[in-house]
Amino acid sequence: MLKRYMTSIFNQSLSFLFVPKLPNGRETLIKIMKLLLLLTSLLQGNLARTDAVSDADFKGECIPFAEVQRMRNFCYLVLNLHVQATRNTQIPGSHPVSLDRDKLHLLSQQLYHVTWSAGVPRCMMLIDKEDCYLIDPQFYFRKVQLRFPRKHIYEGRADITHCCTLLDGELITETEPETQVKKTIYLIYDMMAFNESSVTELPFHHRLRLIEEEVIRPRNFERDFLSTCVNPYHHYGLEPFEVRRKDFYLLSAASMLIKDTMPSLPHSSDGLIFQAWNATYAPRDHDGRLKWKYPGTNTVDFLFEVGVDGSSLLYLQEHGNKKLIEGCRVMFKDGTDLSLYSGRIIECSWNSHEDAWIFVQIQTDKSNPDYISVYEEAKHNIEGTLTEDTLLDEIDLVAGLPVYSDWANRHSGTFRNVWRRQ
Repeated sequence: MLKRYMTSIFNQSLSFLFVPKLPNGRETLIKIMKLLLLLTSLLQGNLARTDAVSDADFKGECIPFAEVQRMRNFCYLVLNLHVQATRNTQIPGSHPVSLDRDKLHLLSQQLYHVTWSAGVPRCMMLIDKEDCYLIDPQFYFRKVQLRFPRKHIYEGRADITHCCTLLDGELITETEPETQVKKTIYLIYDMMAFNESSVTELPFHHRLRLIEEEVIRPRNFERDFLSTCVNPYHHYGLEPFEVRRKDFYLLSAASMLIKDTMPSLPHSSDGLIFQAWNATYAPRDHDGRLKWKYPGTNTVDFLFEVGVDGSSLLYLQEHGNKKLIEGCRVMFKDGTDLSLYSGRIIECSWNSHEDAWIFVQIQTDKSNPDYISVYEEAKHNIEGTLTEDTLLDEIDLVAGLPVYSDWANRHSGTFRNVWRRQ
């Protein structure tokens, strides 16, 4: 906590050379004290963040509601959502379709790439000139201290930054295996707007290229340059979290991801995401993005309440109202005080042996339960569980199709050199 507090102080004191006029030489004294404090931090290496800020405890800076409405309207405009859709308080955007046995044939209908699923709620990011906003699942905006220069930085133009660029991604926490040091990273996996213009109609591979060439590379270039400066105008080490582009792999790499990559990831993972390479961005559930979860990891977020008779009640959303799910049992650890969970959103997983939902955790980042469609889809997935072996067998067949293998061979060099983070 002390380190996080000190980092916050340094972050706010970057403009330490500005001090209002004060009497009796106090202005000079304050400047000297601030310089000493900053120099001490540099000598001790405290300018590099080693603590992690999770999606749950990261709050950012509050902003006025009128400004929030303006930015929400921009998001709706970019995603081409109609007026009635703006009544939804949930974050708009693309949601993956669950991949089960009934949908397995979809893998052969489009050219898919694959990546891991981090198992965390998605959050968008809006870059608006010198300001940057993280948008959580409840469509709340929080200002964060991040900098995103444009490609003009290659020519020394540090004054030109992104204006109304909207990104889709996830906030993860990595743990270094050897040191157990935690750090937070925002992984970008899609783009909806680039400098005030919607890019949702562009194919996914084009949007991914824009992320790499227009967002990540200029930022990395400036960061590396400033690290060599004695008096940099921006300290990337003081930013609340890192920013990277998520890696995507050829479909044939699914087995490698499951067996080698995902077990060694420094953060959690609950399955795979399949992204259609030529798909446009659709602000809804669509077949261009599929999600496979490990059997047994299908979860539902319920509103839990204790009834007047002490019974456990589970609610979901239906048409904007809460709906009691009759006949559902939920199990907590023995001795749990249920009143502590009443009125909270709880994540539960299904246990077929107990024929009941098992409490996993309180969802601190959500104020509403899942829609009943999520519950029905989870039940459907549980009943038609797609095992790892069945999935990989189907992928081997699809990857061997001439249309896919020819395309993969033509793009293998581009994929290796551009799409994977070096």
